[in-house]
Amino acid sequence: MAKTEPVSRRDRPAKPPLSRAGILDAAVAIVEGEGAAKLTMRRLAAELDTGPASLYVYVKNTTELSALLIDRYLADLDLQWDRDGSPRERLHRVLDDYTHLLMRQAGLAQAALVTWPDGPHYLDLLELMLRLLHELGFDTATAARAIDLLLKHATASAAEWAAHSSGAGQELADLESTLDAADRRRHPTLVGAGSSVFVSGSHEDRNAWTIDVLIDGALGRVPKDQGTGEGSTRPKEVSAR
Repeated sequence: MAKTEPVSRRDRPAKPPLSRAGILDAAVAIVEGEGAAKLTMRRLAAELDTGPASLYVYVKNTTELSALLIDRYLADLDLQWDRDGSPRERLHRVLDDYTHLLMRQAGLAQAALVTWPDGPHYLDLLELMLRLLHELGFDTATAARAIDLLLKHATASAAEWAAHSSGAGQELADLESTLDAADRRRHPTLVGAGSSVFVSGSHEDRNAWTIDVLIDGALGRVPKDQGTGEGSTRPKEVSAR
């Protein structure tokens, strides 16, 4: 019987060298093709034809991978402002864009709930929001806390609606059913209000309302000795849209 001739490894195509950028490219390909829930260091290593240990030279853990990946996705956002239009409207638009970006992937939105993005695009987002809040009359310290609050709301909203879209989350009909089951003697105020007040309105309308409430509420916390605009003393604009 003829002997099987060994195949030289030199015949195999050379693997591209590992890099953080290449790892992120592969991570994006997995997320887009299989969903964020499938992205693990082991799956990523298989995609790159290497061992998981090799990846830790460039990305220390899955948390850092998520932080870098979210920043990569933020590159798709328009984070410029030339003062065309009101700062409040521009703030609404960037938060809507951010929410819809995360809604595309339920796993990515879930990761963003507990992960700060890491990279220049996240810094671009913070820069834009800080400029807009300064224009609305915020001092820097209050603006920083408002940014944290606004992004938390947008991220949680994205995670909720991404779950709805994937079929894994509850539907508003489930909440309505729970509310309709309230006992009139035990929950008289709730029964009197009716379930519709808790579920009425589109996601977009409710989201816009919440953003305005957060902005106006935070404006009320601006120190009285602050001025108008960046480094200023009183809010320029406090009313909702």
